[in-house]
Amino acid sequence: MVQMNNVTMVYDNSDVAALDNFSLTINEGEFAFLVGPSGSGKTTIIKLLTGEIMASEGEVIVNGFNMNKLKRRKMPQMRRTLGVIFQDFRLIDKMTVYDNVAFAMRVVGATNKDIKNRVPRVLELVGLEGREKRLPAELSGGEQQRVAIARALVNNPTMIIADEPTGNLDPVRSLELMLLLEKINEMGTTILVVTHEKELVNAFSKRVIAIDGGHLISDGMDGYYSYEVE
Repeated sequence: MVQMNNVTMVYDNSDVAALDNFSLTINEGEFAFLVGPSGSGKTTIIKLLTGEIMASEGEVIVNGFNMNKLKRRKMPQMRRTLGVIFQDFRLIDKMTVYDNVAFAMRVVGATNKDIKNRVPRVLELVGLEGREKRLPAELSGGEQQRVAIARALVNNPTMIIADEPTGNLDPVRSLELMLLLEKINEMGTTILVVTHEKELVNAFSKRVIAIDGGHLISDGMDGYYSYEVE
């Protein structure tokens, strides 16, 4: 669950608020799109939710953790509840598919037994069984993104944040990816997809949160239809 209460964010090198008295709630188990033009505040929201930055004013709560009061030693615990998927995949080139996903478990202290049990199951879920020993360079863009999804999912997070996850994919692969995220959502994981792809959003009947200039413009099942983004 995410709660942002009257959040204002002003970066040190700017006099303009990236978010201005912004409030938002995303409930457990939801699937939501976050849309808006460049500079609207989408990236700032992601950074606040992942703990990369702290709000100038207001309150940010992520999966029960109050980010304003969270001690540094508790940050890894919070981040285990989040899975993040990036547009550029961020896979480790010299690691196999299996090792890329296993690495995400090792950094949080999982045992070898848990890794051996969990990684094959997650790779099967995202349709990568039989690809375990391949390197990222030997995969298509769609397959690389599936590895990134598996890595985000492997620690069983409460929520997955997907930041422009289809930006490097063709329309067919983009649709396949969104259907996979929808399947993961149906299994109980909260999904927040940050995107500018109108056609993709319109293909799904999901909640759409539209922002611009650090303000909430619309929020609902028809939010994307009523608000044009770049």
